[in-house]
Amino acid sequence: MSIMLEEIFEQPSVLERTIAAEREKITKIGDFVRQKDIDVIVLVARGSSDNAALFGRYLLELTTGIPVSLSAPSVFTLYGAKLRLSRALVIGVSQSGEGADINLVLESANASGALTIAITNEDSSPMAQIAAETLLIHAGRERSVAATKTYTGQMLQFYMLAAAIGDQRLHYQQIPLLAEKALELHKEVQQTALRYSFMENCVVVGRGMNYGNAYELALKLMETCYVVAERFSSADFFHGPLAVVERRFPVILFGPEGVTKESSIGLLGRLSELHADCLSITNSGEIAGASTRSVRVAEGVDEILTPIPFAIPAQLFAAYLSEAKGLDPDAPRSLTKVTTTI
Repeated sequence: MSIMLEEIFEQPSVLERTIAAEREKITKIGDFVRQKDIDVIVLVARGSSDNAALFGRYLLELTTGIPVSLSAPSVFTLYGAKLRLSRALVIGVSQSGEGADINLVLESANASGALTIAITNEDSSPMAQIAAETLLIHAGRERSVAATKTYTGQMLQFYMLAAAIGDQRLHYQQIPLLAEKALELHKEVQQTALRYSFMENCVVVGRGMNYGNAYELALKLMETCYVVAERFSSADFFHGPLAVVERRFPVILFGPEGVTKESSIGLLGRLSELHADCLSITNSGEIAGASTRSVRVAEGVDEILTPIPFAIPAQLFAAYLSEAKGLDPDAPRSLTKVTTTI
């Protein structure tokens, strides 16, 4: 078994440890943030962490009512911008906590009077030293170049933070069990991946809470399978990109029950007319029935809790597809575990 697969299977225990270890701290941080006059939340990250932050943006805006921005680190590192952030909460997200550009943004935010928080897997990292508060992912050392357990760990931290800051109850305590149930699909996902062993390009579609997952699966397919993968929301996909679809063109859809279901059904209907090959990760019987193939996940779960149990079959698919292609998901060419950019 590859290291990537080993770490995918560790996720339920990582999520449980993180909840147990960080819940009290996050409650205190949440109480403090609620007393502050915060006008905006700024998230800063790269790679898989940026995809987790994209999920965090949707979740935090929905649950707190505070506008959330995804920072462009180059504005700080290349152009030297001095932003007015005295009424901002700035959250850096990094598995290693060593991203030089992310840390420069946090330093600039500190200097401008912002409240800063680090979400990281390394408590002794530079990021943890820079930020005013640190939320740890208790994943242990992540050896796989392709992030899996730290990606879902970062997503979990956003759930916990949103529950502490916002007014909406989030039953994130259910997530470790949902992750465990998603892992039970591993043999089915492996067989599905074999059917796509000759795939060279595809489109990944997600919307709302699962939009970040579309970005993350596309990244995993590119870095471990060398598949050229574009990612879109189902709404944006109709505006031009649909023209790339031809007979048997592969489209992978994150399609939960909930408010995005209607747009998913509409997209699948159009793709069927074009004779595309549609693989859905879904908990909807209707979406599954409209797809060429499907992986059924987390039935009866509120849409807001689907992103982590939907991410896990996607991770499994990328890992198994890499092996089906005769590749090593633990040694993607040209990549290293920690990337530092300015």
